[in-house]
Amino acid sequence: MTAKIRMNTELRNKLFGKIKNVFENEDTQEREDYLQARENVNVEYKSAFELAREVVERSYPPEDVATLRTFKKKYGEPCDVVAKDKCFYFAHNEGVDDEGEPTETKSHFDFGLFGNLNGSEYSSDEGRKFAYAYLREDLKALDLNPDILAQQDKNENNPHKTKHVDLNDKALGRSGGRYNDNNTIGMNKTFDDQFALDVIGTSYCRSRAIACTQNEYKQFEAWRIAKGQVVTKHQSWIDSIVKQCDQLKIGLKAYRYLSEGIELATELGIEVEESELIRSNSTGLTIYNPSNLANMIKGMKNNRPLTIAEKIQQREAYHKAN
Repeated sequence: MTAKIRMNTELRNKLFGKIKNVFENEDTQEREDYLQARENVNVEYKSAFELAREVVERSYPPEDVATLRTFKKKYGEPCDVVAKDKCFYFAHNEGVDDEGEPTETKSHFDFGLFGNLNGSEYSSDEGRKFAYAYLREDLKALDLNPDILAQQDKNENNPHKTKHVDLNDKALGRSGGRYNDNNTIGMNKTFDDQFALDVIGTSYCRSRAIACTQNEYKQFEAWRIAKGQVVTKHQSWIDSIVKQCDQLKIGLKAYRYLSEGIELATELGIEVEESELIRSNSTGLTIYNPSNLANMIKGMKNNRPLTIAEKIQQREAYHKAN
């Protein structure tokens, strides 16, 4: 009779990782809602930006922009008043207050990857949550954790959270604590550059409100709500995975033998081979055959891990090729 293999930390971690990977990739209602929200926001982004172009060019006609650029070439910095922007204050005066007087309704709309979801000119974790959820696969391909903010949603800042946020921001091409166009590179810049329009002014986001109609304003709000739905649906999906994983950890910790963990996986509809876990286990439970051992030893030298920059380069090359 074959002796039962005792569970240990390494086997628990390997089994946990395999089951969690299935949780993240199985078709569930929560995952489908999240993926659908991403598809919807692509549609909303396109229509909202075309509307933004129409509204902005109504206030800053292209011929005026061209004239000012000519003046800049002729007179230099004093006429440097045209710049590309992807965030705008839009406002309408079609609303009324309690006394029936016209009121201005104004908000800040940022088309950038890290743009706000609440109308504030200043960035927050809400913008990050959208960026991570929208480009989740790109971050996963770099061995990063795009779900960190969703996983830590109810936690204050801590070293674990800060570490992963910094790595994600760096990989996406964002740096610095305050949102600033001049700091963007890579995927962040590629995304933002799609939504740049010529605006006349000298301040950040050209803070003078650009006039629009009430109906146009509502369309901009609908686009921003669609961005928020990506965050909300991603959060719900990750919450469901976290709950499953919490229970999984409790169960695996209680099991004394590997066979119990395998049985759990089977009950969950997940096929896991005991031999596969043992072969990759470093505790010496299995003797490697000469060929596998030789290949493993050879692979331990003349190697170095890819840097984040190299992984990003590979990912960008993949996107260009596809």
